[in-house]
Amino acid sequence: MAHLPKLIEDLALILLAAGVTTLLFRKLKQPLVLGYIIAGFLVGPHTNIMPTVVDTENINVLAEMGVIFLLFSLGLEFSFKKLARVGGAASVTAIVKVVGVMALGYMAGRWMGWSSMDSIFLGGILCISSTTIVIRALEELGLKNKQFARIVFGSLIIEDLVAILLLVLLSTLAVSRQFAGMEMLLSVAKLIFFLSLWFLSGIFILPTVLKMAKKLLNDEILLIVSLALCLGLVVLATHTGFSPALGAFVMGSILAETTLAERIEHLVLPVKDLFGAVFFVSVGILIDPNTIIEHGWPVLIITLITIFGKFIMTFIGAAVSGQPLKQSVQVGMSLAQIGEFSFIIAQLGQSLHVTSDFLYPIAVAVATITTFTTTYLIKLSDPFNDFIYRMIPTKWVGALNKYASGTRQIQAESEWKKVLQSYAVIIGLNAVIAIAIILLTTTFLAPISRKYIESQSLAHFLVLLITVLFAGPFFWAMMVRKPHSSAFTDLWLDRKYNRGPLLIIEVGRNILAVLIFGLLLDRLFSSSVALIAGIFIFAVVMFIFSQKLQVFYARIETRFLKNLNARELAASNKDSPLSPWDAHLATLVVHPDVSGLGKTLEELGWREKYGINIAGIDRGQKHIQIPSRYERIFPYDKLSVIGTDLQLQLFRSEVEYDLTESIVIPVAQTPIELVSIIVDEHNHLRGQSIRSSNIREKTEGLVVGIERNGQRILNPDSNTVFEWDDVLWIVGNKRKILQLSEDNQA
Repeated sequence: MAHLPKLIEDLALILLAAGVTTLLFRKLKQPLVLGYIIAGFLVGPHTNIMPTVVDTENINVLAEMGVIFLLFSLGLEFSFKKLARVGGAASVTAIVKVVGVMALGYMAGRWMGWSSMDSIFLGGILCISSTTIVIRALEELGLKNKQFARIVFGSLIIEDLVAILLLVLLSTLAVSRQFAGMEMLLSVAKLIFFLSLWFLSGIFILPTVLKMAKKLLNDEILLIVSLALCLGLVVLATHTGFSPALGAFVMGSILAETTLAERIEHLVLPVKDLFGAVFFVSVGILIDPNTIIEHGWPVLIITLITIFGKFIMTFIGAAVSGQPLKQSVQVGMSLAQIGEFSFIIAQLGQSLHVTSDFLYPIAVAVATITTFTTTYLIKLSDPFNDFIYRMIPTKWVGALNKYASGTRQIQAESEWKKVLQSYAVIIGLNAVIAIAIILLTTTFLAPISRKYIESQSLAHFLVLLITVLFAGPFFWAMMVRKPHSSAFTDLWLDRKYNRGPLLIIEVGRNILAVLIFGLLLDRLFSSSVALIAGIFIFAVVMFIFSQKLQVFYARIETRFLKNLNARELAASNKDSPLSPWDAHLATLVVHPDVSGLGKTLEELGWREKYGINIAGIDRGQKHIQIPSRYERIFPYDKLSVIGTDLQLQLFRSEVEYDLTESIVIPVAQTPIELVSIIVDEHNHLRGQSIRSSNIREKTEGLVVGIERNGQRILNPDSNTVFEWDDVLWIVGNKRKILQLSEDNQA
């Protein structure tokens, strides 16, 4: 008789129990995660209703695989660019909630007489809500497209990122067994460094490789490649000192930026479902009814903290972020549960043997209860809001709504905000790459050079030269690369208030570059002579090769941006064009090394390639308003360009003159803005084409978009005929565009 491994028997038992319970829970319209947990309880060692799992060690290995693939799938849905789009409201809500609930959890643990480590892990378990449960509940209730749901989804994205950070911090804390502030800061810095490095290198390399191999990637090969990349970064993250979950999450977020993201997500889904089911069943296996009964009061207390404490903290966070009373209540009652990451955090404490045995089953019990209550709490949010509205004074309601209205009116995109964000990206990302190159060359190249070159000084000098050559473009960008062009120019021209702070930032980033270069010298040399020689070499390379470094960096940046935005570009080409009203005006100066200078706009084809429109050209004292397609482009022309953020980002990296001198070029005197008008009886445009209406001459403007019957036409042809109620988006002289209807009406 053939021998059947116990693992296969256990897996058959687990999947059979999971299949039966999930069918039942689907019928009852309850979350499937809960069915998996109950299935685990039924086949676990603490009940005799069904046969019991025997090979728990291998089941735990499969459960770890479940965590990896759950985090990988979450990364595929995450996309780091979503983080930039969730807005300040979701960020403030999530941060206030996480900090407040962590504090409540820790204080509750200490109040119940638990150890500091148990209390800290309890705070971490309670502060993260369940993405799976919340999204599924909102979908089933038909609330996914409501305004408050956007804040909920944004908060969940922030919380997922916080959970990744918590895994790292709690691991560090568990190993050191004490709160070492400097060690924790170093762990955070290490996490940020490796996250940035992995993301940058992944975005730069992977989309290009996948694009080259696209014709060879059938579903089978793509699945194998995706899982190999996931597990590869899991191994790398583990060897670097991070959790396997972090590596899986980062690789998922990298692949989320590729054009194959949806296809990969579809292929990985069955794998995630299978191993995810095993993970949640393994959670249920650990449920010990005796432990829960023994700790019945802690379960009740923690459940109440989860429901009411999370609601209060989330409500406060949403209100502080500027949400009205009703939306704050809805957001608060949507996030009052714990879920997947809570299990992972509890499992971390158990695997590191730093938490008590009772913490994990208590966390599972609380998660089970709050999973049941989530749907009902969301349903009760409207009646509860009415109750609060009746209970609190009218003056308080008015003050809260007035505060919310005022907060929404604050101009978020200030010039300083744009400039500081650009500085942070330029300095931070290039510093990460430069440090990574230094670490690579000094760790691996230096020993090889010492092995084959007798003179140690000569060997180190060669390593220094190679490092400067490879890291040179990134040092140049860190020291010279100018931030957001138009915003920086506006601030720089205001000498009285802004030039001083900008100069401080400029000096500071150059000092930082010198300090990072000092890291290289410190790893290779020790004498002051070497220090002086190294700085001399660095200065010479930066000065002599500055133009070549700039061009090389521009190529790297262009390739990175194309890879980063490939998914959005593919989607816009496949479906409908990007709406012109998502666009805005920007100014940039044409670099003298741009190819095709002297050609006409028609020959350059920038509009077709990037989707942008040239609204004006400043050439010395001459201003060309709405240039024709026969207008030629010359070095140092200042272009007024209209496009979306994505279009302008790609176009800027191709043509912009990025040296500091460009900031002193005078700004055009003619006001150019993007304005919308409606085709009605006042402007008499109905039935006329763009060309025959002479709208270009009348408004000194260019029609860049038309909205018609819910459809959007970007860059319409000049023979397009206007119809009633068309919304025209025109870039040009605002005064003359608005006069178009006024003159005809008169």
